[in-house]
Amino acid sequence: MPLTERLYYNDSHLIDFEAQVTDKTERVSGWTAVTLDRTAFYPTGGGQPSDTGILGGARVLECIDAGENGVLHVIQGRAPEVGATVKGRIDWPRRFDHIQQHTGQHILSQAFVTLFNAPTRGFRVLEDACEIDVELNNPTYEVIERTVELANNVVWEDRQITIKSVTPEVARQLPLRKEPSREGELRVIEIEGFDLTPCGGTHAYRSGEVGIIAVRSWERAKGLTRIEFLAGGRALADYRRANKTARAVAGLFSGARDDATKLAARMVEENKELHRRVRALEEVASRIEADELLAETSPNSAGLRVIAKTFDNREAESLKRLALALITHPNTIALLGSREKEAARIVFAKSVDATGDMSSLMRDACEMLDGRGGGKPDLAQGGGQNVEKLGEAISQAAKTLSPE
Repeated sequence: MPLTERLYYNDSHLIDFEAQVTDKTERVSGWTAVTLDRTAFYPTGGGQPSDTGILGGARVLECIDAGENGVLHVIQGRAPEVGATVKGRIDWPRRFDHIQQHTGQHILSQAFVTLFNAPTRGFRVLEDACEIDVELNNPTYEVIERTVELANNVVWEDRQITIKSVTPEVARQLPLRKEPSREGELRVIEIEGFDLTPCGGTHAYRSGEVGIIAVRSWERAKGLTRIEFLAGGRALADYRRANKTARAVAGLFSGARDDATKLAARMVEENKELHRRVRALEEVASRIEADELLAETSPNSAGLRVIAKTFDNREAESLKRLALALITHPNTIALLGSREKEAARIVFAKSVDATGDMSSLMRDACEMLDGRGGGKPDLAQGGGQNVEKLGEAISQAAKTLSPE
């Protein structure tokens, strides 16, 4: 069976075409895969998702590169018969988006090579952004911005983009940005005076079609720098979202959009100071609460005062603060718990002169709560999902300490 002629190789803007059905097979999914003698549909490959569209009245959901078996068009609907001539139509908004992202990647990748000799080792078009993995050891803000500036200058210069087919011998003489991944005749994409690389994807006629390139974030990953970027319509959509968010944040402070960062930073500092003051007040409140609880509790026959108490919706840190305030008093043990809708929290603590192993008590209590916990003999924390058993777990721990 002859290979499918790939019309997008010569014209990435071709969206309407006619072809003859050469084969069809039923897929495991229940859909049908149709093979044509020629196609403008780009199959998934090289980090770029496939085209979608219409083929003979049926919806093309995905295209798969089957190598020697051609391009498989996975369709939803009634499949045309083998030998039939069908009309195909590419989903142009999706194709143009992929043209912008893929061409933008060529420009951005070459910009990293030009400025920092940092080649790209991976490329992916994701649902709402793109990623490249670059051999870049110092991904600072200044480095990224210099690269983005160069890339956009190339975009706005509206340079011509041409497609060349060259032999392996000719290719070896060319300053290609990356080594070919296949043998035989190569399809080379040239961005006038800037980039030359072998590629089988869909690209713009001129760099101006990319519109704009924006880097959204970057991080170190697997020895490389992973850069998230957007081009064209995706960059515009991202700007709109970011601008809307920035304006909304600024509105919370009744300020201008560009003042939002400064206003938010001031609020964070004020919040930190408030938290410090609240913690100081909570320390005082915990000592007063501890004194009140101690006044209500009589020592047992061993001279220990065991404070066993449960609370509703009290944070673990607050429980710990109260427990530590209690055990500043001699011969005191604190068995404290808090119940929430989905979990129970417990803190066990003892003064330095009190008997008992809080870690051991915690293990038993957490077993009753279907949870886990741990700590040291003088202080242990834990919790579990069986909230209904909280009171019983605290009472059992208290009985262990006061067997009489």
